[in-house]
Amino acid sequence: MATETAGQRQVGGPPATAAVRTPDVRPMRADARRNYERLLTEARTAFTEHGTDTSLEDIARRAGVGIGTLYRHFPNRTALMGAVFQSEVDALLGYARELADAPQPCAALVDWLRAIITHASTYRGLSRALMTASADESSGMARCSVPMREAGGALLARAQQAGAVRPDVNISDLMQLTNGIALAVEESPDDPQLADRLLTLTLRGLKP
Repeated sequence: MATETAGQRQVGGPPATAAVRTPDVRPMRADARRNYERLLTEARTAFTEHGTDTSLEDIARRAGVGIGTLYRHFPNRTALMGAVFQSEVDALLGYARELADAPQPCAALVDWLRAIITHASTYRGLSRALMTASADESSGMARCSVPMREAGGALLARAQQAGAVRPDVNISDLMQLTNGIALAVEESPDDPQLADRLLTLTLRGLKP
């Protein structure tokens, strides 16, 4: 009788060692959790005061930890930004759900886009980061941008079905336009009406 050699498997059946082990997901230790929360707090403050390109070393110093600790929690800047902005994104997603059954689909879409502009312009550099975020990223800003595109896509589809928005408009282009407006607002803090003017121009271009 032939003996099965290494790498061979019985045809039509699983190998003897086919049991799949699921990696253990261990809860974060108390000290690691404290470091994580301090880093998020200091990063949020730094991004608000100095923009999203602020020094990661400075954030770690303000949180009272070393830069190595920061990188253990957040492997890159986009991962840190994604974690910092997650609560704001959750609020915007919740607002999109509230608007899902609004009687005027186009007005609902515009209200949501205006909320995005207000959110993005709070942090200098956020709108640029959202504009460059790739939909196929596995982490970082994609965790913010992907669900935002999905929520916006649903609002856009309602406005299109109502005949208020051209059928050839897609959500990716619309989000780029919105983040571009947020970037313009960020760079023109002395013009409080700029967002509304640019949104009005955008809406004119969206109409059939």
